[in-house]
Amino acid sequence: MVDTRESAALDEAQLERLYVKLEARIVNVVYRWVWSAEEAQDITQDAFMKVWSMRESVDVATVEALLYRTAVNMASNRRRKRKLWGLFGLDTIAEPTSLAAAPDEGLETARSSARVRAAIDALPEKLRSVVVLSELSELPYEEIGAILNIPEGTVASRRNTALKRLAEALGGLEEASP
Repeated sequence: MVDTRESAALDEAQLERLYVKLEARIVNVVYRWVWSAEEAQDITQDAFMKVWSMRESVDVATVEALLYRTAVNMASNRRRKRKLWGLFGLDTIAEPTSLAAAPDEGLETARSSARVRAAIDALPEKLRSVVVLSELSELPYEEIGAILNIPEGTVASRRNTALKRLAEALGGLEEASP
């Protein structure tokens, strides 16, 4: 039996509406992978362009999840490349140097933020992806499951495991604050 349903391909107007709706949210998610606003913006734009390049085969009903998944995959790839560059001395990405000039209060906040960032970065990718999407981007389990192509129950389980590991890693965070 031949499927006679017509699969609606993505058109330019739909992509533009999706960009307006999702761009900031996707940048927010990607930022948690690459920790660079400029890179997050670039990756997000690249994800939209990649989806546009395959528009003929894109199902409009699942395009939002596809956009997130594409951006997350691109961000993960960028992180892996960065690690390889670091191993071979090719890492040209510099950390901001503004901490030295920060007042004590700002410095303490920066240190706490750095600890949180390091703890998130230390999570295995499957846990990091769930915690970033659920806690930092506040997406519902259903959307996260669609983005990562996993069941909602797995999303909940991974989220709980990730939060437990973060709590263990950051146990002294509150005591360190004045």
